[in-house]
Amino acid sequence: MITLKEFPDKTFSTSEEAFKELILNKKFIIEKKKSAIKYADAVQYFGTVENENKEVVKADTIIDLSSYSKIKVVAVSNACFYFDSHNDVSISESWNRTAKNTKDGLHLQEHQMRFDKLISDDVFFTVEKKTWKELGFDYEGSTNCLVMHSNVEKETNPFMFGKYIKGKVRNHSSGLRYVSIEMAVNSEADWAKEEKEIWDKYYPDIVNKDDVDNYGYFFAVIEQKIIENSAVLKGSNPATPTISVEPVADTSTKADPVEATPKSEQTKKLLNPNFY
Repeated sequence: MITLKEFPDKTFSTSEEAFKELILNKKFIIEKKKSAIKYADAVQYFGTVENENKEVVKADTIIDLSSYSKIKVVAVSNACFYFDSHNDVSISESWNRTAKNTKDGLHLQEHQMRFDKLISDDVFFTVEKKTWKELGFDYEGSTNCLVMHSNVEKETNPFMFGKYIKGKVRNHSSGLRYVSIEMAVNSEADWAKEEKEIWDKYYPDIVNKDDVDNYGYFFAVIEQKIIENSAVLKGSNPATPTISVEPVADTSTKADPVEATPKSEQTKKLLNPNFY
């Protein structure tokens, strides 16, 4: 018997029977996906620290939390053409509009929209091309990624500030809404002609083909809107590592001036070694 996550209370005798039910309910399924906030997948990341001479050393040998009050975090929020646990595949151009238009993004702890779980509201996003090997996979080629750039102050969330600067945040997950989705089905039947065209158009670029082949269908995300990006233990798209954590000099005026952070200290970064 065959079961589909879209119909948890139903079973099907054949794949064709299941695909027919999917296509029959396509409009409802897509509208349901578009109406909900989705929390995407993530990847493990093991960080190192690089100093101004490009020398890689252990993080705990040079990072002193008491020395910094601000850091800049750069992390992959989502990678395109990866079949995720929601049966969705982000298409290459799907993030372009939201990356351009999002000026004051949110960086949260575990998707919790609460003041005490805010990590930063000084966030912007870019779309950047990364190789799959840079993201920690053995796949050949490269993909477009939504990348978060977040300026984090220690006082906003001391707990997560500490996790970042110690290299303990290895996964990120984007909270998003779908704007445009298309259903792709691997069937030669006449009643699946439109869905098969979508399959043939995007399937060649999907890197984890074994996963999508097990299902025989996926949802191609043509456009999506970022709501927030979160630090998580695990997410639905594992290709979302932390790229760097960089100390930022505190330029605020203080009553009792202290020596500014040495320039050499400002250049130290917590980096994903896969990017070098």
